[in-house]
Amino acid sequence: MILLADWRRALCPGRRGADDNNKLVDELEREDDEELVVVEADKEEAPAAGTMPRGLPGRRGLQALVLVLATAYATVLLYQAVAPRQWVDDQAVDETSGDASLDLPIPPRFERVLVSASAPGIIAEDVAAVTPSVATATMAPFSTDLEDVFISVKTTRHYHHSRLPAIIGTWFQFAKEQTWFFTDRDDPYFQNQTNGHMINTKCSSSHNRRALCCKMSVEFDKFLESGRKWFCHFDDDNYVNVPRLLKLLDNYNPREDWYLGRPSIPTPLEIVRQGADSSKRSQKVRFWFATGGAGFCISRALALKMIPVAGGGKFITVGDRIRLPDDVTMGYIIEHLLKKQLTVVEQFHSHLEILKFLNKDTFHDQVSFSYSKGSRDDWNVVKIDGFSVRDDPKR
Repeated sequence: MILLADWRRALCPGRRGADDNNKLVDELEREDDEELVVVEADKEEAPAAGTMPRGLPGRRGLQALVLVLATAYATVLLYQAVAPRQWVDDQAVDETSGDASLDLPIPPRFERVLVSASAPGIIAEDVAAVTPSVATATMAPFSTDLEDVFISVKTTRHYHHSRLPAIIGTWFQFAKEQTWFFTDRDDPYFQNQTNGHMINTKCSSSHNRRALCCKMSVEFDKFLESGRKWFCHFDDDNYVNVPRLLKLLDNYNPREDWYLGRPSIPTPLEIVRQGADSSKRSQKVRFWFATGGAGFCISRALALKMIPVAGGGKFITVGDRIRLPDDVTMGYIIEHLLKKQLTVVEQFHSHLEILKFLNKDTFHDQVSFSYSKGSRDDWNVVKIDGFSVRDDPKR
């Protein structure tokens, strides 16, 4: 008789066709006929006691049973051989589908969420929930709205009437609700002109470094209270191209650490900082800073990291320690203490430049301008046609 192992080799590994199975059945029937002849011969020679009892299946029945069992066994083997491969194929399809989902368009509510939104220092309400597939996808550029920006203008009572009217009559009109004036005296007239956007810092009206740091400290704290995404500081002798400022900020994510501005010196500033006590040696410190006379912007993420050092009036303390003005103190905190680099933006301009050399064809690309009056009544202003110096001395 053929064994079960022979059935397994015949039906599963080789996967023979229907013709091979038919040949196998014919062979079994021939062997069965031969064995029947032998059985008949045995019946004649064997004693009566050796015959198979009635009621039990004959040899043909046993062979049929074996055939059924072998067929079932072969079916199980075939299923085990095919099913795992199908499962692997299904898994491959699932993994491919998972990768393809990374290329799907980002839902609108996630457009402003970037991978770095999980950076430390960002408060809970500033972070939107993001699924892993969205977080690893390509994010859309951040779009800056006017409501995202807090614009501060540092001034003093000595310049209220000589400088503020030029601002209020020009670029202030593009950002009335976003621009605040930080001064050192209450002024009902300009409070009315600015719709209540004059803030008395209670600082000194002098131009010494401590008075400047005092005002900058108030500016910084007011920005933190506002909840806005960008802190942009300017002086009262700046003209701000508000649409261009927003376009600039579109290139940067406020959930990341950004310090945007322009230095007024060609090399990093080097200072000698004395140790905390006499036992510690003094050390040289080198850092860049954005000049306040041209304006600068700080992202909210970076401002939040500055709170332990500069928040709640601590900015003044740092300025006193290094004995330097407000814009230098800002650079010291960001570049030296927090180890965040200044990103140079050439489109910020201060009165320290020779402004007449600016190409008028590029004016619409610039973020800020300034002006100043020399010792011989020579004005450092941009050169532009249309109005005489008498009609527009600060243009």
